[in-house]
Amino acid sequence: MSRHAHTGDTEAREPLLTGEYLQPDELDSDEGEIIFDRSASNITHDADGSSQRRLTFEEAVEEAGFGLFHWLLLLVCGWANASDAIEILCVSFLLPTARCDLLLSSSDMGLLTASIFLGMMVGGYMWGYLADQRGRRKVLVVSLTVNGLFGGLSSMAPWFWLFLLLRFISGVGVGGSIPVIFSYFSEFMPRLRRGAMISALATFWMAGNIVAAGLAWLVIPRTWAHFSLGRLDFQSWRVFVVLCSVPSITSALLFKLLMPESPKFLMEAGREKEAIHVFRLMFALNMWRKGKTLPEFGLCTSSKQRGKLDETKTWSSHKGRLGSIVKKGLVPIKQIFDGSLKSRSIVLLIIFYCISFGYYGLWMWFPELFARMEDGGSPCANVSRPSPLSDQNCYPVKTAVYMEGFIIAASNLPGNIFTILMMDGIGGKALLSCSLLVSSLSVFLIYVVQTKAQSLALSCVFSGVSVIAWNALDVVGTELYPTQLRSSALGFFTGVGRVAAIMGNVVFGNLVDTNCAVPVLLVSALLLTGGLVALLLPQTRQTELT
Repeated sequence: MSRHAHTGDTEAREPLLTGEYLQPDELDSDEGEIIFDRSASNITHDADGSSQRRLTFEEAVEEAGFGLFHWLLLLVCGWANASDAIEILCVSFLLPTARCDLLLSSSDMGLLTASIFLGMMVGGYMWGYLADQRGRRKVLVVSLTVNGLFGGLSSMAPWFWLFLLLRFISGVGVGGSIPVIFSYFSEFMPRLRRGAMISALATFWMAGNIVAAGLAWLVIPRTWAHFSLGRLDFQSWRVFVVLCSVPSITSALLFKLLMPESPKFLMEAGREKEAIHVFRLMFALNMWRKGKTLPEFGLCTSSKQRGKLDETKTWSSHKGRLGSIVKKGLVPIKQIFDGSLKSRSIVLLIIFYCISFGYYGLWMWFPELFARMEDGGSPCANVSRPSPLSDQNCYPVKTAVYMEGFIIAASNLPGNIFTILMMDGIGGKALLSCSLLVSSLSVFLIYVVQTKAQSLALSCVFSGVSVIAWNALDVVGTELYPTQLRSSALGFFTGVGRVAAIMGNVVFGNLVDTNCAVPVLLVSALLLTGGLVALLLPQTRQTELT
């Protein structure tokens, strides 16, 4: 991720606030690297006649350097991203055993896997809108807390309907943290490192996937994780659910105690002093032990946006205006489908739908499909299952199912490494399109092959390639919209993706026993469509955030 860095003599170089401008090949170093050159600066005069540099956002990020702060930010945001993956994917790993305890049919399992996506659909846009109006950090703290708290409580639900409800509320929290994390993270990044760093952040989804699969493998098959809690028979899968809620709670605490608000948001809100404080914090950590100081400077803040926010605060203090609140909340959707943003928004809507239906429709059912392949054959060969009321095959738990899930999760690693290395060179658009096309082919071949080993190999290919598409979509999505719409847009499109994920899981739940080929081939067709439509997106490689 430091492909742009070059070694050179940096000891004698003063920060660019001195007014000296360096050539591009002199700019990069490992000591709190300066990322790109600028050819002009804004100088204003205070009342006492003294001059002060006023910097744009990109200039201020450059002055803050690149170093320790950004790596700490990557760890904190990455852990939050991993916690979301754990909370979503834990449901798929508990299906083979929870179906007996909760007496679930295949349709019930489809509803259960869809419930968290329904919550994400409800929460995605709501949290994204609040993040654009009130700040990224506050929304992350609340949404991650909701995610972890209700996810943990679901472990104690004795009835299916209550378990379903608590997983839905947990999904509302997940729906807020996923899009806001990427908006928040991107707004600290210098533009020439943004692609690689967002790709690195996206790799933590793989880490969460591996943690969920590893916990399932270690906990669910073990008899020591089974005990009684009053009248509730606390099976091992319930212990697994509790453990999966811990990352979200710890992530909320890290954001609350350690992390500052996005400086880009603060500038757009007209909160200049707070934004300068954040840039100085970034500089202090990036230049730690280097003996450098950051001269005084001002920022080019947006008084227009500040006025909008102040008006919102005053307006929202009045009660009894639910209709006006809803109307105002829908304004960002109108804006992203208006003017120059319209065409890219339509293309992204189609892509989010196709990839979410395909990925989550298939991924959430991998453990169940592999459980059906224990006797050999392809995923759709053994389609008949006894009723859960008479099925006694849940115990003892078959460890192989979770081992295979872990292998598929680990196969994300090559795709993530490839994305980090190639994102800034190739660009998100090309990676997104190519990876969706290859994912489509791999899913089609999963249906065609006839042995479990072949299905497992192709599932690993699908896992490794599809993660490239998700990473590319994360990068492209953050660069296509301005600050005041970024979280709202990502929240809306992830909401669309949740609708697709719900439909994918419901379709799998209703057809996996009778017409297994239909959902598998439909996934392949949708991924193919998404790959072709992605070619219509504009190229955003290394663009400046607006």
